[in-house]
Amino acid sequence: MSLLNDLINLNLSETTEKIIAEYIWIGGSGMDLRSKARTLPGPVTDPSKLPKWNYDGSSTDQAPGEDSEVILYPQAIFKDPFRKGNNILVMCDAYTPAGEPIPTNKRFNAAKIFSHPDVVAEEPWYGIEQEYTLLQKDTKWPLGWPVGGFPGPQGPYYCGVGADKSFGRDIVDSHYKACLYAGVNISGINGEVMPGQWEFQVGPSVGISAGDQIWIARYILERITEIAGVVLSFDPKPIPGDWNGAGAHTNYSTNSMRNDGGIDVIKKAIEKLGLRHKEHIAAYGEGNERRLTGRHETADINTFSWGVANRGASIRVGRDTEKAGKGYFEDRRPASNMDPYVVTSMIAETTIIWKP
Repeated sequence: MSLLNDLINLNLSETTEKIIAEYIWIGGSGMDLRSKARTLPGPVTDPSKLPKWNYDGSSTDQAPGEDSEVILYPQAIFKDPFRKGNNILVMCDAYTPAGEPIPTNKRFNAAKIFSHPDVVAEEPWYGIEQEYTLLQKDTKWPLGWPVGGFPGPQGPYYCGVGADKSFGRDIVDSHYKACLYAGVNISGINGEVMPGQWEFQVGPSVGISAGDQIWIARYILERITEIAGVVLSFDPKPIPGDWNGAGAHTNYSTNSMRNDGGIDVIKKAIEKLGLRHKEHIAAYGEGNERRLTGRHETADINTFSWGVANRGASIRVGRDTEKAGKGYFEDRRPASNMDPYVVTSMIAETTIIWKP
């Protein structure tokens, strides 16, 4: 095994200019990440200098067998924390050979919204709190839970410390450092209310980069849990009953909100979000109705509400923002399995472009 580790950790730059680029894309379910690697003649830092590549879309539920070729367009580059050196991770989106975005390519429409002149002028910032659950591989039961049984009730686990309260910290810390190495603007981590559940935060990120960074952070986490022999779940309510669900709270601000008088802009934006509540809920993740029950720090899925420092509301405005009269707000509705391209662009579209 030590020889295997030596080979995995070989430093390619000692013997060759060539690098390995891992092309990453989103599969047909909208949540399954796929990737494959290719050799390039030398280091690359600009995605537009990378070659396009194809894959078999019939094997990812994204194309029929008789016309299965799908083309990957490189969009963002990150350093590869697994291969290190000059090797890279490449976030891609997917197109037909004729250059049309395939139906599951949510990045294309998001990029259009983020390039709208009104949106560009407002420079939307995002901070996304990605919750997830670690599961035992053979039983699909949360890490640290007795097989077929339950741990003690919620209370001691949130930001908890100790072998009976914190499960999977080695995975979480590995992910934290790997994201920083890769160039993801990860801003923190914490243990969550349900044992075996964790959260990482990414941001502030501007525009389309918020989606790219969350997807790459998810990919890195999938790879680390693969190595650890643990299953990663983004299910918004992995365990029914008196246990917290998993969300992806999305913190948001624009230039106007961050400047003096921003609180009035925030209130107008929240009003617009309320008018499009149903459309947002429909796009905020599958199975979210199991999570948004009005209990466990959520608002009821059918009711739109907002409040200052209220974690039982759809939208929460922080005390600091209220006090300063400017700042940001938090949309607490997105589920942990939401598509960040969809959620971030939809918030920008509703609050900046859309006219009621």
